[in-house]
Formats: sequence, C-alpha cells, structure tokens
Amino acid sequence: MAEYLPFIIFGLITGCIYGISAMGLVLTYKTSGVFNVAHGATSAVGAYIFYELRQEHGIAWPIAAVVAVLIFGPISGLLLERMAASLAGVTVTYKIVATVGVFICIQAGIGLIYGSNSTFVFQPFLSQEEAFAVEGVSVTYDNVLDMLFGIALAVGLWLLFTRTRLGVSMRGVVDDPALLDMTGEAPTKVRRRAWMIGSTLTAVSGVLFAAAQQQLDISVLSLLVVQAFGAAALARFTSLPLAFVGGLVVGLVQKIVAKEVAEYPGLQGLDLNVPFIILFLTLLIVPRHKLVEVGRPIKMRPPRPSRLSMQTRSVGWGAVAVVALVVPHVAGSHLIAWNQAASQVVLFLSLGLLVRTSGQISLCHIAFAAIGACAFGHSVTSGMPWAAAVLWGGLVVVPVAAFIAVPAIRLSGLYLALATLGFGIFVAQFAYGKSYMFGYGNLETRRPTGFDVGNDVRFYYLLLAIAVAAIGLILVIERSRLGRLLRGMADSPTALSTLGVNLNMSRVIVFCISGFLAGVSGATYASLFGSVNQESFGYFQSLLVLAVLAISGSRTVPAAIVGPVLLYVVPNYLNDARMIYLLQFAFGLFAILAAAASQGGISKLIGRLNVKSAERLVGPLADRLELARQPRATTRQPATSGMTGS
Repeated sequence: MAEYLPFIIFGLITGCIYGISAMGLVLTYKTSGVFNVAHGATSAVGAYIFYELRQEHGIAWPIAAVVAVLIFGPISGLLLERMAASLAGVTVTYKIVATVGVFICIQAGIGLIYGSNSTFVFQPFLSQEEAFAVEGVSVTYDNVLDMLFGIALAVGLWLLFTRTRLGVSMRGVVDDPALLDMTGEAPTKVRRRAWMIGSTLTAVSGVLFAAAQQQLDISVLSLLVVQAFGAAALARFTSLPLAFVGGLVVGLVQKIVAKEVAEYPGLQGLDLNVPFIILFLTLLIVPRHKLVEVGRPIKMRPPRPSRLSMQTRSVGWGAVAVVALVVPHVAGSHLIAWNQAASQVVLFLSLGLLVRTSGQISLCHIAFAAIGACAFGHSVTSGMPWAAAVLWGGLVVVPVAAFIAVPAIRLSGLYLALATLGFGIFVAQFAYGKSYMFGYGNLETRRPTGFDVGNDVRFYYLLLAIAVAAIGLILVIERSRLGRLLRGMADSPTALSTLGVNLNMSRVIVFCISGFLAGVSGATYASLFGSVNQESFGYFQSLLVLAVLAISGSRTVPAAIVGPVLLYVVPNYLNDARMIYLLQFAFGLFAILAAAASQGGISKLIGRLNVKSAERLVGPLADRLELARQPRATTRQPATSGMTGS
C-alpha cells in the first residue's frame, strides 16, 4: 500500500481538476443539448488571459484570476449560449461541427496573437510549501486548496440544483422548456445562466491545469481538458455530483496505471489514454436506454434538387475536368499542394459517405488514414509493389473500421462522435510511437517506379486517376440499393427496421467502406514526400476535416473536391503566416455559420425579419410614411398667414 499511496494522493488531486472541468461540461450540455467539443480550447483561453495579466504585466494573481475566471468565464458563456440557441434546430452532427468551428477559431486566434511559438512556462501562483505528509508523501498547500476548492464547487452545485429555484429551473429547461415558460421563468434566461456558470468552471479548470502542468500550450491544455470527457461519461452526461466523482475515478485510475506500466516499454503511454478508454468502454457498457441525448431528435435535411439543367451541369463538370487536367502545367511550385489535395479527395469522399449519406459521424478518420499510411509504408519498404501496398493500406483499415462500427450499432449522434474521437486520440497518443506504426522517427515510403520525387506532374495524374475512380465508386454506391438503404437509415431507421432491413449490417458495411477509402487516402498521401511521421496525422486534423467538409457544400462529390482545395491549396498560395491563421479562423467561423444554416436557419431568420418589418408598418408609422411619399405642394403659404386670426 505504501508503494501506491503517492499515486493515489496525486491521482485524487489531478482527478479533482478533471471533476471541475467535467461539471462545467455536463452543466452546459444538459441545459442546452450542445456538447462543447471546444471545451478544452475555451479553458485554455482563460489560462492564457491569466498568464498574460500575471506574468507579462505583473498584475497580482487574485486580480488576474478575477479577470480570467469571473469576467472571461461569464462573457464566453453568454457568447456560447447565443451560438447554442442558433443550433437548437440542427442535427447533432452540425452541433458538433459548430463547436469544432469554435475550437478552430480559438486555435487560430492564439496563433494570431502569439505566433507559432505559443508555448510558455506557467509559474505556480499558490504556495508550493509542504502542508503535511502522509507516510512520507509530501502534500503542498496548492494541492490541498485544489482539492478543497473542487469539493466546495461540487457541493455548491449540488445545493444549487436541489435547493434553489434556479436549480429546479435548470432541470426543468431540459425536461420541458414550454412548461417552464408557463411558470413565468424564461427558458432562455435559465440557459444563459447555466452557460455562464459552466464556462466559469471551464476557465477555472484551465488555470488549474496550467498551474499543475507548469506549462501553457493550447494543444496540451485542449487535450488535458478533453480527458474530462471520460469523467462526464461516468456521470452519463447528466449528473454534476457524479461528474466530479468520475473525475476523481479517472485521475486515480490514470496514476495507478502509470505505475503499473512503467516497467513495460510496450505499454508506455497507456496511462495518458485512460480517460479515453473509460469513455469508450462506458459508451459500450452503459445500457442504451440510459444514453439519451438532450433535446429533440432532428433529421438532416436532404440536399435540394439542383436548379441547373442536366446540360448546364455537364458543362460545369466538363470545366472542372479541364481545370484538373491543366493544373500541373500552370501550378508551378504550388504543384505539391495540388498533389496533396488530389490525395485527400478520397478521404473527403469517405467521410462524406459516412456523414452525408448514412447520417453517421466519425471524428477518427485521420486515425484511419494514419493506419493506412503505416501499413503502406511498412509493406512498400518490404518490397511489395506500390499499387498492392496502397490496396493493402486500405484493407488493413477495414477490420479497424468494423471494430469502430461496434459502438455505431448501439450509438448514434453525439455518443458515436465521442467514441470515435476517443479512439482517434488513443491511436495518436498510444500507437503512433510504436514500431508497428511511425515509431519515434520517420517512416520511409516511396512512389511507384517512374513517378519519383521531382516528377510531380506524372504523379499528379496518377493521384487524379485514383480520385476519379473513388468518385465513380461513391456514385455507384449512392445510386445502388445500398445507397438507398443508407439514405433511409439517415432519414428514418425505425421505418427501415419495420421493413426487415438489417440496420446493424448496413452500419458495419458503410464504416468498412469509409475506412477502406480513408486508408487508401493515407497511403497515397504517405507516398508524396518519401517519409511520414506522427506530425503528419494529428488527431486535431479529424476535427478540421469535418469542419471543412461542412463548409464545402451539401453534396458528397462536390464537397470532396472543394474541401481539399480549401484545406491544402489555398493556404499554399499564402506566404504570410498571419494570413494562414486568418484563413483558419475563417474556416472555423464559416463552420459555425454553416452549422446554423444547415436546416434552413438563414431563410427562417430572413422570414422572421420580414414579418417584423411588415408589422412595424402597421399603425401611425405607416400613415407618416404614406404622407412622406406624397409629392409636396409647389407653392407654400405665407409665413404670417397662420397668425392672421390672432
């Protein structure tokens, strides 16, 4: 027991911070139905504000804490509540897209302010002196304060929800907002307060995380707070006290696992992934009827029929084909970016098939591409022909995608997104560094014979041919019986079940096809530069690809062409780093707007504004406007005529 005691103590302290973060996440989700994927990035902003005021401008830490927590927290909560209100009538997929857009905006904003070097040493602000010792394990004052503060917050929120009118209203706004409105309590006001409290907890956790790590890094903080997802899963995304307890459990298990795997090099990094393992297993074990998403289910609107004639569309596609064939001869030094885009058309097609056609969602497609790239790299360096190695890269992903389809059988929407996100981060943090994937160096690859580095034009046409073949495959699938089943599954799975259709088999098939295409894309991308490494397939790119797909159009094939051009080609023509950050910020902003407009939100807003404008023209204002429109008399009465009678 003495050996485990240090890990137990520091696991509980770390878990306390996880619990604070998880409570803020659960609070905002259960009152609005929007699960904030940007939760970690938002907490990082609070930490950056605290750092800037305290360490850069020498302001006392209590004042810096007031600004970073009690001012920034509620303000960010108000802004996020307005965004959440605009997402009330959209699908879960687009709610996630909007929060991913917030994540990208924050990442780009930090880059605009601090540049590429946005990592700083975060100096502790609480006392590091020993408060007491337990069996020789020193516990400092800041450890004690973190623990007491977390417990006080958990008890305070429990009392708020059980003993106050505001807490009862927060529970009511989830169950029946219309009924709550009839009691005289505005649901919007209740949600706004919940977001303000939740965002304040988010800012607190960001500052405490940075102090515990003594490091300020947007990527690290975003990932650390995402570990609160495991704690939220243990609370079934509904209970605030259980969210805090879940944080303690996650922190405790994480430290104990760190001790146990220390002697096994092959298991290094497993402790960092404990929260994602807990998240994944919880989503698999908890009975399905207890994983009910907040809010009413929304069906994705099918794309509207094109207003263009068949002849006009044929001319348009012909123009796209001509441009694609001419690109290598006019791109010059930018051809490498076009090659990257051509290799990623297949990735966007695979994600579009999953998201747009079948109504599923995946936040681990870059992990699929990484697995395909590694299978390709290891096989091609072992002497396998290039084309066979590319196919092998896709086939290796198929059983992995089938494994991910297991939660897809029993989960949908938000919980499927969280399961795939957890899997993607697990692969990135645990498997990337192993010898069977990238290792800690570069994984050597090569191009096919006759397409060596320096002969980019021929290789571009090869990648273009693969992209065209993938487009043909997607079109065949969409027009086949399988495509009709996938669209029906997205629109009304219950109706399909009553017709005797095996939905589980359909979900597994679409995940396997999507995974195969993602693996092929990863293999072709890996062959571009002669080598790849862990940095080539960061887990964050899965979120970025989803956001770019959302702003690239509502149809699978056009979006798969536009998306890679936006993601790879356009930034390559920008030489200024600040312009690239601005472009990323625009990606995030347009992702939020695309999500809000996905169910016709802009048309509804214009309609409401028109109605209000028409209502304003009823009454005395309309009479005055009518008088103003009448032509004025050409002669005017003498100024003194009005005084004659007097």
